[in-house]
Amino acid sequence: MRTYPLPVAAALAATVLLTGCSDDKTGGDDVKNTDRRSGSACALGDMGVEVAAGAAPAAGDTGTVTVTLTNKGARCALKGFPGVDLLADDKTTSVSPDEGAKAQSLTLGKGGTTSFTITYVRGEAGSAESLDVHKASFTLPGDTKAAHDLAWSYGEVAWSADEKASVSGFETSGD
Repeated sequence: MRTYPLPVAAALAATVLLTGCSDDKTGGDDVKNTDRRSGSACALGDMGVEVAAGAAPAAGDTGTVTVTLTNKGARCALKGFPGVDLLADDKTTSVSPDEGAKAQSLTLGKGGTTSFTITYVRGEAGSAESLDVHKASFTLPGDTKAAHDLAWSYGEVAWSADEKASVSGFETSGD
């Protein structure tokens, strides 16, 4: 067995320790999970988020809010529907999938995009059958630890037995 002088042994030990370090400056509390296995559930912290709205101009009109996600991390999978909640001053309401929609599995490579759409009917201001929504929040299937909040500036949302908001499944975007 060969022994090394103390300075060489110390240098080898430092090299081994430094190779385990990361130059990622995001900090330990970041929701980005860089250790995820390729093809595992997509993490919200690895997604770029863009929002485009076709707001309903008046009570009774239908509006849409489309959320586009761009994967900035490793290859990942989306299986199911996004979880969407509408938050009013005194109430949080979960949004159900579009009637008849079927959840699809979608794999996103790095740079891949997908989108989903929240469809709602604009409610009558002050009505007991309307939610005065201030914020929408969504999660990805398999990543319920992280939620993304969206400021809601699209008016009240009708919420009755006949009219409720809904969310589409994930749709492929781009090529």
